[in-house]
Amino acid sequence: MLLANPAVQLRGEGLGIGGVSLDSSHGGPAILEFAAIRVNPPERALAGKAADCYLRATMKPRLRFAPSPTGYLHIGGARSALYNWLWARKTGGTFVLRIEDTDRKRSTDESVQAIFDAMEWLGLDWDEGPGKGGDHGPYFQTQRLDLYRKHADALVESGHAYRCYATKEQLAEARAAFEKEHGRQGFKYPGWWRDKGPSDWPEDQPFVYRIKVPEGGATAWDDLVKGRIEIAHSEMQDEVLLRSDGVPLYNFGCVVDDLEMGITLVARGDDHMINTPVQILLYQAMGQEPPAFAHMPMILDERGKKMSKRADAGSVEIYRERGFVPDGVVNYLARLGWSHGDQELFTREELIEAFDWSSVGKEGARYDEKKFLSVQAHHLRQMPGEALAEAALPFAKKNGLEIDPADPRLVPAVETVRQRAETLADVADMIDYYFRETPQPDEKATKKFLKPKFAAPVKSLRALLAGLDSFDRASLEAAVKAWMEAEGLGFKDYAQAVRVSLSGRSATPGLFEVMEVLGKERCLARLDAGVAAMEARED
Repeated sequence: MLLANPAVQLRGEGLGIGGVSLDSSHGGPAILEFAAIRVNPPERALAGKAADCYLRATMKPRLRFAPSPTGYLHIGGARSALYNWLWARKTGGTFVLRIEDTDRKRSTDESVQAIFDAMEWLGLDWDEGPGKGGDHGPYFQTQRLDLYRKHADALVESGHAYRCYATKEQLAEARAAFEKEHGRQGFKYPGWWRDKGPSDWPEDQPFVYRIKVPEGGATAWDDLVKGRIEIAHSEMQDEVLLRSDGVPLYNFGCVVDDLEMGITLVARGDDHMINTPVQILLYQAMGQEPPAFAHMPMILDERGKKMSKRADAGSVEIYRERGFVPDGVVNYLARLGWSHGDQELFTREELIEAFDWSSVGKEGARYDEKKFLSVQAHHLRQMPGEALAEAALPFAKKNGLEIDPADPRLVPAVETVRQRAETLADVADMIDYYFRETPQPDEKATKKFLKPKFAAPVKSLRALLAGLDSFDRASLEAAVKAWMEAEGLGFKDYAQAVRVSLSGRSATPGLFEVMEVLGKERCLARLDAGVAAMEARED
């Protein structure tokens, strides 16, 4: 594993792994063999403690995805899960799924299941978590409440947190007074209970736990994506860690769980950067080394605004319902904020091999529907015919069409449309006419092409087809070309009328492809019906 380039000097105290010292004093790169991987970390993350941070993130890390079950899995959350999964698979690490269900009003069993279903559909399998078990469970926060209380009491005892008995009314009054004088921004908890101890605690009154943020100084970390970040303690406040009902707020629950579960790299959206300083302080207060952090850019919509979390705008489920294939979604999400040269299309194996934090962008990644469709269509077209046919069947059923999976026409039909389709829904729609007794006619196409003037050449073609012994594509093409020459006809004299008769549509795969899949008997029957419709018209 390549850990540095010759231009970078590792500074700091004796960093080493397994007895191998990291030393660039000889003027060349520091080399360490580990887990059969080769990584070029960002230069911005190699100075001093940042090198140690990078190593902890690299060597068989423990990573987690910890969604809140308050709705469908958003594509932003799915991308976070994906990056964690890719890094775990690249490094031989462990990917943990944890459900942060402490928002009791909005968390639902349906949303939990939706997250599981989305993760499984995307192929983002977890190594520990619900349904898998592990040594660090339970993996639902509501099943870990005693643990949070224990850690909160320990922080109070060590002087890093305190009980706060301030009421909602007192806080509301203080906020109102502040806003009257200073405006709506900038209010902080006044610290009324910061320096009070057990002798000051009232009996039988509810209280919360607050962190005691140090006065003066700053908290800093070397982010694997953003680089060096430093936040002054004067910009922070003594925020609540644990509510009076024993439910932790995000920062506290997150730290306790990450600590207890041995998480070594926290990789999440950069909207969480505001939480990181408090979390680092909590680790330090507990006498523990913080994990490495990597904050990914937000996903922006096509207007450059924050992507909506509405189910109809950004959920994984909506793409599943539209007929996207998992590999296409994974490929696009991976490239939404991460780059690997000019390469746009990746297999999963290629993503695992290529992914690294140095190529994750710092700025917001803009969603592009056209590019998403293009990437998705590429992966659909790479699917084996049998797999593509099977995946399209549920969408055919939505269209009211039951297709026997054993129908010998199914795979050949799918093969005729795979290069034209972008989604599984497209595939199902494009093969529809192959499997109905009579095709559903497009009124516009019927009016335009099933005219009396085309009846005679279509009749003649029907007679030709009836006499053929072979009905494969090559035989059909040769016979029809000879017939056209003999009759002095061009495609414009019959082709669209035949197409509409066979399919009900004016746009299909090649005529000979369609005829081959339909088979002789169906072709003849549909041409008979088409001729009858043409002859019945008076125009």
